[in-house]
Order: sequence, then C-alpha cells, then structure tokens
Amino acid sequence: MAGRLRPGRPAWLTPSVARTEILSGLVVALALIPEAISFSIIAGVDPSVGLFASFTMAVVIAIAGGRPAMISAATGAIALVVAPLAREHGLGYLIATVILGGLIQVALGALGVAKLMRFVPRSVMVGFVNALAILIFMAQVPELTGVPWTVYALVAGGLALMVFFPRLTKAVPAPLVSIAALTAITVGAALAVPTVGDRGALPSALPVPGLPDVPFTLDTLTLIAPYALAFALVGLMESLMTAKLVDGITDTRSSKTRESIGQGIANIVTGFFGGMGGCAMIGQTMINVKNGARTRLSTFTAGVMLMVLCIVFGPWVSQIPMAALVAVMILVSFGTFDWHSIAPATLSRMPAGEITVMVVTVAVVVATHNLAVGVVVGSLTGLVIFARRVAHLAQVSAVVDPDGGQVVYAVTGELFFASSNDLVSQFNYADDPGDVVIDLTDAHIWDASSVAALDAVEAKYAARGKTVRLIGLNQASAKMHATLSGELSGRH
Repeated sequence: MAGRLRPGRPAWLTPSVARTEILSGLVVALALIPEAISFSIIAGVDPSVGLFASFTMAVVIAIAGGRPAMISAATGAIALVVAPLAREHGLGYLIATVILGGLIQVALGALGVAKLMRFVPRSVMVGFVNALAILIFMAQVPELTGVPWTVYALVAGGLALMVFFPRLTKAVPAPLVSIAALTAITVGAALAVPTVGDRGALPSALPVPGLPDVPFTLDTLTLIAPYALAFALVGLMESLMTAKLVDGITDTRSSKTRESIGQGIANIVTGFFGGMGGCAMIGQTMINVKNGARTRLSTFTAGVMLMVLCIVFGPWVSQIPMAALVAVMILVSFGTFDWHSIAPATLSRMPAGEITVMVVTVAVVVATHNLAVGVVVGSLTGLVIFARRVAHLAQVSAVVDPDGGQVVYAVTGELFFASSNDLVSQFNYADDPGDVVIDLTDAHIWDASSVAALDAVEAKYAARGKTVRLIGLNQASAKMHATLSGELSGRH
C-alpha cells in the first residue's frame, strides 16, 4: 500500500512524513536567520559567523545527536559566554574556544554527565518551560517598540492566520503560510517596516574549513580554557533540558549521552568551519515540534535550507518582514507556557515548596536571561527544601525494661546530614539505665554525618559509664558504620 512504512524503513522516507519534515525545516530555517544574526551581534562578530554556526550545528546534530527533531544552532546563551573573549582577543580565540568546548562536551558526555538530569526536579522543569516561554516573548518586545503602526497590523494578521489556517488544512505549516503572506503584502504594498535584511548582510558562499588563527601555545590554552568550560556546561545544560522537554511533548525517549557527545562533535565541526558554536535552540525546536516534525530530516533540512536561503534566495529572504517572524515566536511562546501549572486549582493542591522552586527557577532565568543558571539555582533550592522536609523524619522512641536494667531506643527513618543533627538530643543520657540498646531495624544510614552522630551518642553514654549496643543495621548501613565509626573525630 502506498505510504505504508515497510519494516526497517526510516519514517522520514514515507512521503507524508517527509513533506511534514521538510516544510517544518523550512519554517525553522526562516526563523533561524534573524536569530543567528542577532546572536552574532551579541557576540561581537560578523553575522556570517552566527549563520555558519547555525548551518553546521543543525546539519551535524541531525546525524550525531540523540534527540530527533531538536534544533541546534547559534544561541544567545553561548553568545553571552564567548562575547568577552571575542571582544578582547578577536575571532581566532573565539573559534579555538568553540573547538575546545566541543572536546570538553564529548568528554563529559562519555563520562555520563547526562545522567545528572535525573536529579532535576519536576518543578524545576516546569519553571524552565515557563521561563523559556517568557524569554521568547520578551525577545520579541524590542521588535514591537518604536515601529510603524503597520508592524502591529502585520503581527496581528500573522497571528490570526496561524490560528485559523489549520482549520482549513494542515498540509502546509501555518507559520510558513503566514510568513509568505505577510512578505507578499509587505513587498506588494511597499510597506516601510523592519525586514530581515535590516539585521545584517547574508553570506554569499559556503563556509570553508580551517584552523583558528591563534598561537598553539600553553598561554593560549590557559586563556581560553575557562571560557571553553563555561561554553561546554551552558551548552550541555540547555541542550539536555530541551531534549527532556521534547521527550515529554512527543512522548518518546532519547539518548541524552548521545546528545551530549553529539553536541560536542557539532561544536568541533562548527569551530573548524569558522562558526561561533551553539547548542539546542529552544524556540526553534518548539516551532519544529509544534509543526509535527519528529525525525532528523527536519533538523537536517533546517540547516541546509538556511544556507540555501542565504546564498540562493538572499535578496528575497532579506525582504521578509520581522513582523512575520515575531508573530511566529509569540505564538510559540504562548504554546510553550504551561498554563495548567499556574491554574488556581493546581496551585491550591501543589505543596508550597514545589511552587517556591518553580517561581525561583522562573525568576532567576528571567533576571539573568540564562536558562542554565536558572536550572542550577532551582535544583539547589529544591534540594534545600527537600532536605528541610526530611530532616525531621527520623524519630526516636524509648521502651524501658520493666526491671529497669535496660532501655531500648527504636530509631526510624532516613539518617543523613540533615536528620542526624537532631538525633543526639533525643536520648536521656542522665537517667537511662546502664544497658542501652539502639534498634536501627527501621532506619538507614546514608552518610558520615549519621555515623558521627551515633558515635557522639555512644560517647555521651560512655562518659557516664553506660554501654551502648547497635542492633538491626541493614547490610549497607552496617558496612558504612563499620568503616567510619571511630574514624571521624580525629581521636584514636
């Protein structure tokens, strides 16, 4: 049957799937051009440096990445990291930093850094998504400030088209129809509105590979290493968070380890082709996924079409009104925001700590314009709240033997650095009989702080001539206690 996928045949070879992927990739390519130029300006380099980076990042990650349909290109976060270096030392050092940063990403990926994603709480993820939506919207505000009234009319028309056109047909992505229609209106009516061409000149030829123009010395390595490490960490954080977000939207799993290594490979290639480096581009990824793209073909198409649009169709692409792209990004921001997370019914049921973590994540991201910083601060806030919540879960109850010769303390709960702080104060050292039993059957020792607390309890009883026996330790707790007991005070 025509269109049916044969076993082992890639999904993108199906005509209907290929059409969706290619058209979505075209929309993404159009949206990438002004963004890449803007990020080049932030980094203090020629617009072609950002455009080349977006081309090579998208093409390479389409092959080497672990998350199909995710778009990687030049990003604002990466631009902010490398801007000081480019400004003070020039493009050659920036390129060297991109290559070294890519090598670090490959190493971190191979070491399993992606597994750290499991420690990111859901409330941080929700805050990340909402902050992302806010940042996407805020990025459009400058395009709507100090502009002719016709810009607002074009944006409103573009939004209306994208909302109502899918009711007629979904064969062609609504954003592509909106961009084409607004461009035709702008050119046909000779409207004086900001266009893509106003953001900078488009390249007229493909990038050529080469080595960075820097001295290959230890001094160069010492200079670029801190920037390269920051570059690698920020890029991986944004990419892995975006991959996790797309996993949820598409209800599919992806290899975060492969994505980490793929990001590194893409940045290494980008550096050798004179690009400014990049990572997962969240706004464009949302455009791609919302348009129905699910395979690597859309990402590959976005990269290839970016260069085709610049080199072959540059004069026409330059005439696209910024209003058309602003309308696309506004709709993406509203579609990305998790409105359910702030509904009164949700907030009334959500624990206060979870709400706090979400708000902190959003606030930090919006304040710093750095998603990676927000995720780190949000995760640390969640850790502190969790530690405080479980700090008092360890309970101690005493049962005194009828003849008064022995007391048995039953300890229940998880013993770690937070909960063990209160453990020492829950024993009656002065009035207890000489034989003290501490039953840890329903407890678990997690760290050295808990062992030190038990040692302190034994020491206090010993100072009063009383003996203490620990019973009921599970295998892991017994091993940790045997290894560390008596070794933590520095006195032997």
